[in-house]
Amino acid sequence: MANKDQPDELERRRADLEKALAEKRPESRDGDEGKTKGDMAGVGQALRLSSEFIAGVGVGAALGWGIDHFAGTSPWGLIIFLLLGFGAGVLNVLRSSGQIAEFGVRSSQSGQDPEKK
Repeated sequence: MANKDQPDELERRRADLEKALAEKRPESRDGDEGKTKGDMAGVGQALRLSSEFIAGVGVGAALGWGIDHFAGTSPWGLIIFLLLGFGAGVLNVLRSSGQIAEFGVRSSQSGQDPEKK
């Protein structure tokens, strides 16, 4: 037999759960629609990194195609410059994300002055 108190008990438990979730949930500002500032910053960084990679590959392919077109070396120029563009794109992504330093810039941890030899 069903207990008449069971729906009231479920409603009380649901209200307690909502209260506990509201305490642990970060405060949202009006108009944020559930998206935090960090989420959008990550999307912006992802778009920047992907566009830098695509630009490197695209420039390499365009240069290779141009060399093939004018020098008649098809398809070798395209293949070589496509690979070089891929490498340049990966290098640009690593530099932008801070994984490696810019060319000629040494880290402060090495303790060496870049102008001293």
